[in-house]
Amino acid sequence: MEAQELRDAYINFFKARGHVQIRSASLIPENDPTVLFTTAGMHPLVPYLLGEKHPAGTRLCDYQKCVRTGDIDEVGDASHLTFFEMLGNWSLGDYFKKESISYSFDLLQTVLHIDKEHLAVTAFAGDENAPRDTETAELWKSHGLRDDQIFFYGKKDNWWGPAGQTGPCGPDTEIFYDDGRPKCSPDCGPSCHCGKYTEIWNNVFMQYFKDKDGKFSPLKQKNVDTGMGLERALRIVNKAETVYETPLFAGIIGKLEELSGKKYADDKKSFRIISDHLRAATFLLADGVVPARMGGGYILRRLIRRASRYMSRLGIEGVHMQEIAEVVVHEYSQAYPELEEHKDTIYQQITAEEEKFHSTLNKGLRRFSEMVAQQGDRKNLDGEAVFHLYDTFGFPIELTKELAEEKGYEVDVDDFNDRFKKHQDESRMDTNQTFKGGLVDHSEETTKLHTATHLLDAALRAIVDPNIFQKGSNITAERLRFDFNLDRKVTPEEIKKIEKWINDAIKADLPVVCEEMSYEDAKKKGAIGVFSNKYGERVKVYSIGNISCEICGGPHVTHTGELQGFKILKEQSAAAGIRRIKAVVGNFD
Repeated sequence: MEAQELRDAYINFFKARGHVQIRSASLIPENDPTVLFTTAGMHPLVPYLLGEKHPAGTRLCDYQKCVRTGDIDEVGDASHLTFFEMLGNWSLGDYFKKESISYSFDLLQTVLHIDKEHLAVTAFAGDENAPRDTETAELWKSHGLRDDQIFFYGKKDNWWGPAGQTGPCGPDTEIFYDDGRPKCSPDCGPSCHCGKYTEIWNNVFMQYFKDKDGKFSPLKQKNVDTGMGLERALRIVNKAETVYETPLFAGIIGKLEELSGKKYADDKKSFRIISDHLRAATFLLADGVVPARMGGGYILRRLIRRASRYMSRLGIEGVHMQEIAEVVVHEYSQAYPELEEHKDTIYQQITAEEEKFHSTLNKGLRRFSEMVAQQGDRKNLDGEAVFHLYDTFGFPIELTKELAEEKGYEVDVDDFNDRFKKHQDESRMDTNQTFKGGLVDHSEETTKLHTATHLLDAALRAIVDPNIFQKGSNITAERLRFDFNLDRKVTPEEIKKIEKWINDAIKADLPVVCEEMSYEDAKKKGAIGVFSNKYGERVKVYSIGNISCEICGGPHVTHTGELQGFKILKEQSAAAGIRRIKAVVGNFD
């Protein structure tokens, strides 16, 4: 089965059951400071899971592009991916457990054609906050699953949320493919990591709300949120050993074989790392992320540079990443047309970053030579120096060891590994801190700041350049951060004019009006949309007087006067051709 065949079959299955297909959202979350990238299909739907009405109704389905960055260093094994696609279906206060489980079982049988003997499912075991989910178990039994195919686990395995300290949450049922091999132990089950069980699908039943005191109460609107990994499902359907042996990666790996003169079997790890990282990089560039020193731009830079190192390991010299990106654009544009739309930017950015790293690599080689010259009679390179080469110049330990051996030196690998592990732990801790929020903050403060970004966007076009568009946004309860395209610094005089323009709009107490309409009507109205591919057939358009008109799904005030005042804290460079403004709202008299 091909990837598009699976996407279409999934969508058609749920359309036939009253669901409306929505488009994949951008990989850049809209005004959510808790995540760097869209990490799951539910992420763009958070406001609607919290009770806001979705323009498309209460039954939705889609295929959503996602990026998760917590395990970049693990990519290259059989299972880890940075970029992946999530097939999802949702019920927003409509159907619940019975229908959700029935739909899942039917699709597994009629679309994926998985023998129910190869299925295993899990359910919540219960605790002091919520009872054992026997309802879910009985529903699975009604579809012919035996007791020995149903496993009960605690909150660690079978509970979703809340994403922050408070919010919607509830039990889930995870669906696994059992490959049929003998159990590794009497306790072997879906929570075991021996490889016998592969997770296919996760159905989350949001039925509780956790408050600040840790109390769980029933939700007024009960939702179903499901997610099936496209790559994993395709691997199972095609009986492939790993996701890298599915049709999704055939074109990329074929191009790498052509460029390197080697076969995938010769160095699977390098082929996998390059394939995953450049696929992810191509999608990120299409959604407006640019290589940078921090945030999402830093992740993008890291992906490109790690891929470059492994291209060298395959013997691919020179600048060739664009050729891989071209394969991604060609193979994915039917599902994600933004790739074709932004292909020139993708190719320019990825080539520039590849060339830049080649220069960095040469600097690293010079630093290695200096390091060796400082060793004197010592023949052991300490872990601190070796890690510096890795952290600063992107040198993998394998390259450093090879260079050292050529000159008769040894590398303190244990010391390096200790430092590397500490680095990984700190990175994961930072990532977990970034991802733990998950739900958009709809507080009064962030609502004001969200509205202020609309005014800032309009002011920049009115005062600085009419061709300015938003390239990123991050809002906390304390301030807004707004990225936009501009190849020069915003002058102090322009900053003053922008502040006055926005403060005049605030003093005028202009109404903020929301209208629902088709995407085509929104374009005719002149509404600005940052990423046109992310919108569904019906959209929300927010107008502020006659000075701003934007497609948006976030929270807004009802009148500009609620902002009280606007002040720019800082204007700076965010990346090549991208400027950044940080600002606050409030009473500054």
